[in-house]
Amino acid sequence: MLYTSESIERMIEILSSLPSIGKKSAQRLTYYLVRQPEEFIAKFAKGLIDLKEKVKYCSQCFNYTESDPCPVCSSAKRDRKIICVVESPNDVIAIEKTGEYRGLYHVLHGVINPLEGITQNDIKIKELMERINSTEEVIIALNPSIEGEVTTQYIAKLLAPLGVKTTRIARGMPVGSELEFVDDATILRAIEGRVEVI
Repeated sequence: MLYTSESIERMIEILSSLPSIGKKSAQRLTYYLVRQPEEFIAKFAKGLIDLKEKVKYCSQCFNYTESDPCPVCSSAKRDRKIICVVESPNDVIAIEKTGEYRGLYHVLHGVINPLEGITQNDIKIKELMERINSTEEVIIALNPSIEGEVTTQYIAKLLAPLGVKTTRIARGMPVGSELEFVDDATILRAIEGRVEVI
């Protein structure tokens, strides 16, 4: 049933199709947009159009970029002998925020998930293998899920015959948590990944 205008209903439907946005949030956002000046809406619309027209994959790491190669891949300050493999562009941002990692990246755009029909051919594993020439270390930084573990093991098996050092990021106790409330698998990983106290 139409309670207001068709345009408002259509916008609510569009916004509620976005991840993490339910109908109520979509409705609030829509009414917020209706109240904004025309200049803001024009700027917002242009931003969406630019996003779709200008953003593409970097031909080397498959992160999102407007220039090819992306700023990370084209930087002379990056260590080209280390590649950090991540699941999504969001993971690149998370690692870059630490300010510590100085190597390159490779974005898979997913993980192997047979239940959803996602195989190694559906993500950027073949492209990763094509990049391994003077690489000395591949750091696998995938989410600690069953699918992430399957993908990690698959990549490690492909890299083993090439003699490339393959590592994974450490997993363990989150800062501020209490041991009694942490699951068994996380505690086990924390114990296995322990480091010397200096």
